[in-house]
Amino acid sequence: MTQVPSFGRFTLTLAAVVVALCPLSVAARGGSEDMEGDKRFAASGGARVHYRSFGKGEEAVVFVHGWTCDWTFWRAQIPAFSKNVRVIALDLPGHGESERPAEKSAYTMDSFARAVEAVMRDAKVRRAVLVGHSMGAPVVRQFYRLFPEKAAGLVFVDGALWSLVPPAMADQILGSMRADYEKVRGPMLEGMLRPMRSDAERERVRAAMTRTPAHVAVAAMEGMMDEANWKEDAIKVPALVVLARSPFWPADAEQRFRRLAPELDFLMWDGVSHFLMMDRPAEFNLALSTFIGGRKLLPRK
Repeated sequence: MTQVPSFGRFTLTLAAVVVALCPLSVAARGGSEDMEGDKRFAASGGARVHYRSFGKGEEAVVFVHGWTCDWTFWRAQIPAFSKNVRVIALDLPGHGESERPAEKSAYTMDSFARAVEAVMRDAKVRRAVLVGHSMGAPVVRQFYRLFPEKAAGLVFVDGALWSLVPPAMADQILGSMRADYEKVRGPMLEGMLRPMRSDAERERVRAAMTRTPAHVAVAAMEGMMDEANWKEDAIKVPALVVLARSPFWPADAEQRFRRLAPELDFLMWDGVSHFLMMDRPAEFNLALSTFIGGRKLLPRK
């Protein structure tokens, strides 16, 4: 039998049994079916925030995309999970179909977290497991700081909870982006896409990310690099971390996550891109459903 990485108290071998028995079992692989949902807009900070709602109930899985992405980056997860639990997927302000304010203040992690909460309020979701990819990781962490009673659990998908970039390097990156974002964007995207194997998926990601306006992309990167995001306050709800192995992650990455989130399940995968939920959707869906079901974070639909 092929061995897979362990995470917390589970392995994916055991997970296959757990998922078969638990109420949040999901299809091994999501598809493009059932991707329309109920299209809605919530108001946050004077802007309209687009989201899609699948199913009913006061508890949900809420998917939060990353930098310059949109809600469709969860296309392999939404159909799988919406069969068994309510699902919310949103476009952060400035992204996808949400409005694009000119003010930089709209693109801080705090503003994004408040937009997530506005969506939950509009959708009448009382409590959620929040899944954040990339920049979505500090967004859902800030959400937890602001609205801890609304977070049943947190999932961080190839996203950091501490600064991975020294201040001097951050200043250099932001300076280059402000000077000529179009020139910088291409190499940044290609680095994130390596080693994604599917040409069709690569083109879909590239097209979506290049639709995000420069002023949004630069302001969101500034917001993400703000040192105020990286306070080491404790996360007291169950958490799952799924990372793509990369030189960016220090050797003690798991220990650092555990110091912040003691109730942690941890995975690091080889051979996947930054968009690992697209690269290995069946395995990602299994890991997420096992985390939710094994921890009993959401009720039976």
